[in-house]
Amino acid sequence: MMARVEVQLPSVFTPIVAGRLAFALEAESLRAAWQALRRERPEVGLHLFDENGELRRHVLCFHNDRNSRWLQGGDAPLRDGDTLLFMQAVSGG
Repeated sequence: MMARVEVQLPSVFTPIVAGRLAFALEAESLRAAWQALRRERPEVGLHLFDENGELRRHVLCFHNDRNSRWLQGGDAPLRDGDTLLFMQAVSGG
């Protein structure tokens, strides 16, 4: 069953999405949400995902405040009202 989830993007995307940093999409799983995001917002997907559709190394996706890399990967199921927050990893010394 398709779940309606909220996607939240970091402020660095403001010029790309005309200031609309939060929006809803429908998907059954995390991977399906990533595919929907790439399909519906290709200008955003280009920055978040590699050519294989996987998250870029410097991008983090939090599913309800939990790092998606620590969950069931892209197979994590989604429920109505879930939140997907994308962030760019920051490192340095």
